Amino acid sequence: MKLKKLMLIKPIISEKSLALAALKKYTFKIPLSWTKTDVKKSVEKTFAVKVLKTATITMPGKTYRSGRRWVIRKRANWKKAIVSINPSQQIDLFEAATKTK
Repeated sequence: MKLKKLMLIKPIISEKSLALAALKKYTFKIPLSWTKTDVKKSVEKTFAVKVLKTATITMPGKTYRSGRRWVIRKRANWKKAIVSINPSQQIDLFEAATKTK
């Protein structure tokens, strides 16, 4: 069994994710190799909350043009997770982002 480092890459702070945060659904960018179980363990350990549901989505990398000859290149695919937690709990990281706006 391979040991995985259970660290979230970063939270996704956008209008849509802040609207979901009001419904106790939080969005994170995660490594491509992670499963829903890995996400659940990491969020529960990092934020001390009870995770009820996890949804993962693999986002395709965008294509872009660069260079003198306008070569088409592609950014790497990435994965995001939407985590639902117990309604009586909250993650302060997202709550602070809504208060500053």
